[in-house]
Amino acid sequence: MTLLSLSNVETSYGPISALQSVSLEVKEGSVVAVLGANGAGKTTVLKSISGVMDPSRGTIIFAGQEIHRKEPDHIMAQGIAHVPEGRELFPQLTVRENLQMGAYLRRDRQEIQRDLQLVYKYFPALKGRHATLAGKLSGGEQQMVAIGRALMAKPRLLLLDEPSLGLSPKLVQNIFTIIERIRNQHGVTILLVEQNAQMALSLADYGYVLQVGRVVLEGPADTLLNHSDIQEYYLGTGHESQFHSGRKWKRRKQWR
Repeated sequence: MTLLSLSNVETSYGPISALQSVSLEVKEGSVVAVLGANGAGKTTVLKSISGVMDPSRGTIIFAGQEIHRKEPDHIMAQGIAHVPEGRELFPQLTVRENLQMGAYLRRDRQEIQRDLQLVYKYFPALKGRHATLAGKLSGGEQQMVAIGRALMAKPRLLLLDEPSLGLSPKLVQNIFTIIERIRNQHGVTILLVEQNAQMALSLADYGYVLQVGRVVLEGPADTLLNHSDIQEYYLGTGHESQFHSGRKWKRRKQWR
């Protein structure tokens, strides 16, 4: 079943168009990766879904309901949690307080406590630092808190924006392992924006490539991973996970 669909979505920063007729879908229980160079519009896709930005045209449907004209708190209450690029924690609140902020729309106190323990199970390092101010944490620990805070909202759909940004290779592997567990063990659907194409496509079921605000390539993740354009221009020699903006596709390619 399709849980989320975007149809011809256009979003702008003032006079600057960031998304141009973007259409994509996310099936329930899947992981979908959105790839592209810096400035391609990846983050804007997530902001348009979560209500941080309002599309000027197009429709966004989640679980059969239009959400593109709704406020962020309404969208969150419908079951969408957004982990933004840069984490955006509350630095003067403790780890525990930041995690509890993710559940501010919930009233089921016993379940909130159970979910808090579940987050500590995913991220054992946080339990021992529950009273530490978030601003004192390392980058990897802050990313754990950001993902944990989103899980505290009990989402059906988790939007992840660059979870590997600024992390060591070992921490990146840990984060992606946990993302996979979240999907496999709890059925959370995940829309993943990521510049580490190798990791993202290895985890995802399906992928979209954005370029200058448009979807130019899409297909099953394993097909994209082995596609010559992705190999040459997005993975680079030696499969380095770097994006290059010099290549332009003239039409949208897809595999079904």
